[in-house]
Amino acid sequence: MADISLTASMRSNLLSLQQTQSLMDTTQERLSTGKKVNSAIDNPSSYYTAQSLTNRAGDLSALLDSMGQAIQTIQAADEGIKTITEFAEQAKAVANSARDEAIKTAVDGTATVNKSLAALGATDKITLSITGPDGVTQTKTATMGSQTGATQVQGEIGTKIKAADSTAIASAAVDTEGNLVIKANAGYKVAITKVEGTNLGTAGAFTIGKVASTPAADANENAEASRAKLAEQFNNILAQIDKVANDSSYKGINLLQSNDLKVVFNEDRSSDLIVEGKDASSTGLKISAAVNDWATDADIETSIQQIEDAINELRTMSSEFGNNYSIVQSRESFTENMINVLEEGSDKLTLADMNEESANMLALQTRQQLAINSLSLASQAAQSVLKLF
Repeated sequence: MADISLTASMRSNLLSLQQTQSLMDTTQERLSTGKKVNSAIDNPSSYYTAQSLTNRAGDLSALLDSMGQAIQTIQAADEGIKTITEFAEQAKAVANSARDEAIKTAVDGTATVNKSLAALGATDKITLSITGPDGVTQTKTATMGSQTGATQVQGEIGTKIKAADSTAIASAAVDTEGNLVIKANAGYKVAITKVEGTNLGTAGAFTIGKVASTPAADANENAEASRAKLAEQFNNILAQIDKVANDSSYKGINLLQSNDLKVVFNEDRSSDLIVEGKDASSTGLKISAAVNDWATDADIETSIQQIEDAINELRTMSSEFGNNYSIVQSRESFTENMINVLEEGSDKLTLADMNEESANMLALQTRQQLAINSLSLASQAAQSVLKLF
């Protein structure tokens, strides 16, 4: 088919109309997508740069989710520490209560000293029978030194009896009535079995008198039973500490069971943080079960000291986890801002100015209409030939 011949004027107007339509198509695409660069054809440099920024923002967005989960893991450990600390403080209160349940002093033998006794010598001796918490009985002898004067004699008797076994005997003294009062330490029993010597052995100078030991023994039995119950409560609390430490995991990671947590902060994994796990069980905190049902004050003091050390250790753990929590939270905030920066940079390279594109579309529509009118005018010259017929 032969080419249709158009006048120069018509061809010029047609070309202008085609160019206007092409611009309108481009503007319509920008208005519909909101982007001025939709493919590498539009602007290769801007397109690939924007794609790189978008890809990095996507990688960081995936890491952002990981950071959020890491924060939850640290929070789970922190909640566990708070609860374990509460249990530790409760255990300390139980131990203090046990310490208040004092084992009464058991003195199976007492004596009355003649208040007029005014001399002592090296031959004067008092034999003691001492039974310890382990049930073993030992014999100890208090040998007097040379003393004269009633006051000095009475003081010497108390001093030498206490010195005979200071571990078992808390104090020994002659009161104003001439009664020798011996106070044993917790868990010990003291009895006077024999008195001899030039002065003490004299009839009436020193009299061994039995006292009612049953009330003291009953009191001890009650105190020992109470301590045993409190020791059981203490051990139950330790078991709860172990359970809380075991239950403080999040998505399989338990920072209170010595599991470490690795948090990655950038897309090439060159920046990270290792949150070191701790052992917050009773074993890890070095808290032992109540020894010997807390029969002695020393056993209770040991438990109290262990609890106090554990509380200090828990506070240190809490501080370390709190510091790591702040670090991860700060990096999470930084990553969110960095993603916004990357996406904004990508948008600046590719997004279209909708106001400008709308104005362009209006101008192009006007130009298109004018081109159509112009083409119509150009065709009128050819149409005038028809009037010759």
